[in-house]
Amino acid sequence: MEPELGYREGPGLHSKFGEWYSLTVDQDAQYKTAPWCDMFIAWAAEQAGVKEFVGQFAWTPSHARWFETQGAWSQTPEAGALIFFDWSGGKDITGIDHVGIVERLESGTIHTIEGNVDGVWLKRKERDESKVVGYGLPRKVKENLTGVTTGKDVSTLQAAGRIEVRPALVPGSMILTDYSGTSPISLEVAPVAALLTFILGMTFILSRLRPHTSTGRHRRRRGRREPYGLD
Repeated sequence: MEPELGYREGPGLHSKFGEWYSLTVDQDAQYKTAPWCDMFIAWAAEQAGVKEFVGQFAWTPSHARWFETQGAWSQTPEAGALIFFDWSGGKDITGIDHVGIVERLESGTIHTIEGNVDGVWLKRKERDESKVVGYGLPRKVKENLTGVTTGKDVSTLQAAGRIEVRPALVPGSMILTDYSGTSPISLEVAPVAALLTFILGMTFILSRLRPHTSTGRHRRRRGRREPYGLD
């Protein structure tokens, strides 16, 4: 980000970061002249090769919500975190107006790099937490994603919506799924085997004790069939 310090948007609200976003991330010309604080971060993440951990957004509330769903939303500042602001002083993600990057912390002051600030500039700022809604942590996104996708292209899986985090199974367990294969259920092997043995044994005993008709066929009882389903 440092080489871009001092950048100023052009006439008609045009920015090179919005231009890049409209061609690379979202094919829509409106981004060329849209507020570009978040698109600058998307551009910088692309240059640094860390876009899958930073995210690529133009709408700041959506970006903050993305960090929340990734388990990477925090109320504690740290270097490298995205810092989200609500100029009205609110603390809800839906009210976020602006975003920057925390460069460092010093004696209670948050030093940032922000785009589209003070009107049109890309510059360093000094902030307190009075207008801060929260922080997005690329570090935490990286930890979460690489922990479940070792050896795979994380960005490709994320874009396709195929990244899924599930709790690890305990030793000696097996997985059952519903018909769509989307609801894993962990069951202990030993209790299941004992239950099946008990059911088979009782079925055999009852079949031996059940009275027979003169034709040797069991009479079929009629009644309501109970509904069934998966938990």
